[in-house]
Amino acid sequence: MANQRPIETVRIGSVKAAIWGIQAGERTRYNVTFSKRYRDAQGQWKTTHSFGRNDLLVLAKVADQAHSQILVLEAEQAEDTNGQDDDDEPP
Repeated sequence: MANQRPIETVRIGSVKAAIWGIQAGERTRYNVTFSKRYRDAQGQWKTTHSFGRNDLLVLAKVADQAHSQILVLEAEQAEDTNGQDDDDEPP
């Protein structure tokens, strides 16, 4: 994942979820990483993977939204696998 970009991101304030697609045969599996941006004492932007008490509810909401987005991605994948002609009438 070092040089790759996430396929989707979900952000609320400074808390972000990055959704990664991992090829597993013909399917794509999804993993999520969480991070938070903050400014240090010198005003430089930093990223952490540690969350304080005040971040936890936001983290939970971001995780919920990431979960929902993965369900959408999996449904699209299933639709592509099953073919898109399911709604068409036979000739």
